Order: sequence, then structure tokens, then C-alpha cells
Amino acid sequence: MHLAKIYSAQFDILNSFIVEVEVDINKSGLTSFKIVGLPDKAVEESKERVSAAIKNIGLISEKKDLPTRNKVTVALSPADEKKVGPLFDLPMAIGYLLANEYLDFNPEKKIFIGELSLDGSLKKIAGVLAMVKKAKESGFTSVYLPSENAKEASLVEGINIFPVKHLSDLVEHLNQENQNKKIISKIITPYKKQDIENNEVENTVDFADVIEQDVAKRALEISAAGGHNLAMYGPPGTGKTMLARAFTGILPKLSQQQSLKVTEIHSAAGVLDQTLITLPPFRSPHHTASYVAVIGGGAYPKPGEVTLAHRGVLFLDEFVEFEKRVLESLREPLEDNFVNISRAKATVKFPANFILIAALNPPSEVFRDGGNVTFAEERAFRKKLSGPIMDRIDLWTEVSKVEHKKLSVKNSNAEKSENIRTRVEKARKVQEKRYGKEILNSNIGVKEINKYIILNNEQKKLLEDAAKKLDFSPRVFHKILKIAQTIADLDNGGEIKDGHILEALQYRPKEII
Repeated sequence: MHLAKIYSAQFDILNSFIVEVEVDINKSGLTSFKIVGLPDKAVEESKERVSAAIKNIGLISEKKDLPTRNKVTVALSPADEKKVGPLFDLPMAIGYLLANEYLDFNPEKKIFIGELSLDGSLKKIAGVLAMVKKAKESGFTSVYLPSENAKEASLVEGINIFPVKHLSDLVEHLNQENQNKKIISKIITPYKKQDIENNEVENTVDFADVIEQDVAKRALEISAAGGHNLAMYGPPGTGKTMLARAFTGILPKLSQQQSLKVTEIHSAAGVLDQTLITLPPFRSPHHTASYVAVIGGGAYPKPGEVTLAHRGVLFLDEFVEFEKRVLESLREPLEDNFVNISRAKATVKFPANFILIAALNPPSEVFRDGGNVTFAEERAFRKKLSGPIMDRIDLWTEVSKVEHKKLSVKNSNAEKSENIRTRVEKARKVQEKRYGKEILNSNIGVKEINKYIILNNEQKKLLEDAAKKLDFSPRVFHKILKIAQTIADLDNGGEIKDGHILEALQYRPKEII
């Protein structure tokens, strides 16, 4: 036999897929090692790693059987899908050994993924969770992967995970597991799922640590309860960043389904630093970050910060200092909870359901203590902060200066984040009962607004008069309704009162120049 077929997988945040790795060996003619099927540079270089690993494990004694002495063709299918990364090293090596009859096993229902070192040991790879989920959905029963990825892979139940440290161990294991021999291998045993250790990072900033700023704290509580986007404005150094970092401490933990999805996204992006993410992620890119870094993109589109913040918080400090292109591109994810990335070679749709927390220092605040705001400064500020972006931010709250004498006084009566989180969780349960799982007030459309948000005639007139006086757009009008409903959910289980509408109106942007 000089032809073998092995199965592997390619990771993608939204559309991981199974890859067939066919290896053909021609022992006559010129020597070569060719990989076809849209491989990227990392896949192309696999031939060097695979050849060295096979040679260095000492399994092949005859020089004529080494990859460097034959014409080897590796076909990766589907041929029209781009193959990215070094994770096909292992299936290529196993396929070569099987085609050359140094292995004897049935490759059906088995997935192989992993990067090889030149000595045959396996290295940790990215995107394991997404690939294992796809393998299970496709009917595969076993996955062979680097031992360092086994714990992450075990989050997917109902499929056998085999942790592999070295290519030579896997070769011995597969030969022992040959169905005809009926021997149970003891070289590599399936990974037993263990309880995921509690590696949550405790929030280092508590709301009680922030002096004063009760209005901003109330706005952040409403934002957390209903999933509303929020902007804080005021002079530098008044605690906007501190409040934003404390914000995650009042958000409920992720559900199991949300945890798996968020972990999968971070794994595919190669930034996963724990086995399972159970707390809402907090992403805070610098204002010099590029469009691709924040929104996503590249020749072969990769997720940006808006996707890494999925089910969590995207904090943009110095909001108006970001590129205008970046700010305008936030419109889509803020409205639809996803972002479309279109390139010549691919078009993808990444999830981006996050709460935006923006912080900005308007010129009037910067120069409040002296000096004047020039026309150029005012114009530059307004140019960056466009009307459509302002409309998509639900809550606007001022963070004012605190008197110096209050800074050295410890406030023992300040409310802790834990207490606020309890109210937030209670309000979210009211919304879950009203709409269904994982739907917050900020996510509902006009149909749900008309069905669930009930106002009496006096309240309708109150809101209509305010909308006419302040010239609200239809989008802003609906946002006021949703904010009022969130305030009602926090205060009394969902029944909207006049005071809830009046409070919601207070969070619209005022003249901040």
C-alpha cells in the first residue's frame, strides 16, 4: 500500500471543518514532497518538520523509505478551503507511516491534530475546542492531540480524547490498537475529564473603592442589568477607568453555553490563558490600535477585540482618540451583535455581542479650570463623535471631580460590587422570564418593545413630549423605552413608573463641548 487517508480538522471561530489528509508515496522517479489543497506557509513548511520527525524517531531503518528518498504527495481536502497553521503535521506523519506500512490500524472515526517538533514531540496548538466540537458533530469517536491541549479538549463530552506527547508513543499505541490484534493499548490512555479548577481572576477593583460618583455607579448598574452601552465623560483623573474596571465585578457569571463559546473564540484566536472562561471577558485596546486589531480582518480574516469581547465588555478609553474608521465600524456590532469582514479571499461573520463602555474627556472638561476651547478643538471633537455613534450608546453619564478633602476619608457605607451584582442578577432573571434565555432589554427589537413594554396614556405623553422637545430619532426613542424597562426591572420587578422614564431621559447626552 502506498496511499493512505487520515482525518484532521481546521479550526474557525464559526465554521470549523473536517480535513481529509491523503498521502501518496511514489518510490520511483524524482524525490519531492508536495502539499496541495490551499496550504498557507505554515502548512507548506510541515514537510520539513514531518520528514525530520519521522527520521528522528528511529522507526524507519531503510533509507529508501525515508520521506526525503521518495516522491510524496499530500492532498488536503476540501481543496477549495484555506488550510492554516502547523496542526496538520501529525496527520501527515501518521498518513506517511500508514502508506509505507510502518503502521497497521483503522483510521476511520479518528481525528489527528498537532504540531511536531523535529525530534517527534508534539507542541500545543490553538483552536482545539472548536475542532473537537466539530469532530464530535461529524460522528468521530476519538481525537489524538498534544497532551497540553487535552484538558481544553475534554470540555467537549461524548468523544475520546487521547493526549500524545511524542510521535513514537502514538505509533506504538496505534499498532497495539489494531483491531485484528484485539489488544488494548496502555501506551496512551483516554484523558479522564477532571473538575476544572477554579482559576477565575478576582476583580481587583470594587465599586466601594471608588469615592463618590454615585450617579455614574447607578448608570453602570443599569448598563449591567440590561446590557446597555454606556459612555462616561468628564475631566481626566476622575475615576472613569477605575469605574470601567470595576464594572465586570457586577456582571453575572457566564452560563455554561456562553462559557464554551467564549472559550472557543479565545482558543481559536490563540489568546486562551485558562482552561474554561467563566467570567465575562474584559477587553481594553489602546486608542492607537489599528482597525484590524479592533474590528478584525487581514488577508484571511481573523477576529478583533470586538469579537474577543463577546459576552463581555469592550472598554474604549480616550474614545475619540481612536481612528474615525474604527469608531464608525462599531455601528454594526453595536446594532446587530456581529461584525462582517469582507476580503478578496474570504468573507466571514464574527460574533460581537458585548457591552461597550466608553470614556472620553471633552475639551470643555479638559479646560474647565482655565483657558478656552478653541474652534479647532471643538470641531475635531465633534467630527470624531458622530451622531450615529452617539445614538448607539444608550447611557451617557458625567464623572465629575471629587473634592480633595473627600479623597482621604474612608467611606465605610459605600456599597460593594457584590451587593450590586445581586440586584443585576435579579433584574436579568426578570428579563429571562419575559423574553427567554440570554435575551436582555438592550437586544430586543421593535416587535418585542410593542409587545412587552407597556406604558399608560400619561407615560406615553410624557415620553412623546420629551422626544419632540429633544428631537429624538426613532432609535433613541426606543432606547429610552428599553432603559426605562431595565430601571423598572431593577426597582420593582418590571412595572414601569413615571420616575423610571424620567430617570432614563437623564442618561441622554447633554452638551458636553
